Amino acid sequence: MTDNKTRPPAAPATARSSTTSTTAAGRSEQTGANPQRPMPELVDAINQVFALFRINYHNQYHSAFGDVNTVNQAKRLWVESLQRFAPETILRAAKQAIEQSDYLPTLHKMLTYCQGTPQQHGLPDVHSAYMEACRAPSPKAEQKWSHAAVYHAGRESDWFFLANNPERITFPVFREHYKRLCDQVVAGESLPEPEVKRLPEQSSTTLSKEENLERLNKLREEMGL
Repeated sequence: MTDNKTRPPAAPATARSSTTSTTAAGRSEQTGANPQRPMPELVDAINQVFALFRINYHNQYHSAFGDVNTVNQAKRLWVESLQRFAPETILRAAKQAIEQSDYLPTLHKMLTYCQGTPQQHGLPDVHSAYMEACRAPSPKAEQKWSHAAVYHAGRESDWFFLANNPERITFPVFREHYKRLCDQVVAGESLPEPEVKRLPEQSSTTLSKEENLERLNKLREEMGL
């Protein structure tokens, strides 16, 4: 006997199959929630990445993402974790992973590929950076630095401290500051360029001896003298 009751329309599937899903990367499983929708370009990049991995890591891919729900959940997680990177960076990282590894990359490995190495960001190795900071003449901000991170690591280590103590004491301090700054750069943060201090304009007001001395000491401090 045929049921004549009106049936509610079926909910749309989040993906057609575990190997052809191209729309599930940015969807939320929560009903009634209104999460911020990811950029379409980001979702498209993640879909392209999974397609590349499916082609190049066929057996591993199907073992890791064996059904529709699993692949869709993975895409949502990747969108959330990689959203700070440009789509071009994500695609470039995926191609780099394919060229360099026979194994399907984890999300952690993809984050590493997206961030790149310090050398790819123009950062010198730590000891070269240390020697550059120690040898730089004053005024420090006016020198041509290989990277702003070297200048800031030197400034935060204290120029006087670097100039008046042996390497066995100063290098560990510099290394700590420089590593933190390198991590910031690799993560996508931009460091400000050294701020060049200009001499104050001539004033028609005659300063007292104490005011002149105070201004001179302040200028020396700013220039690292």
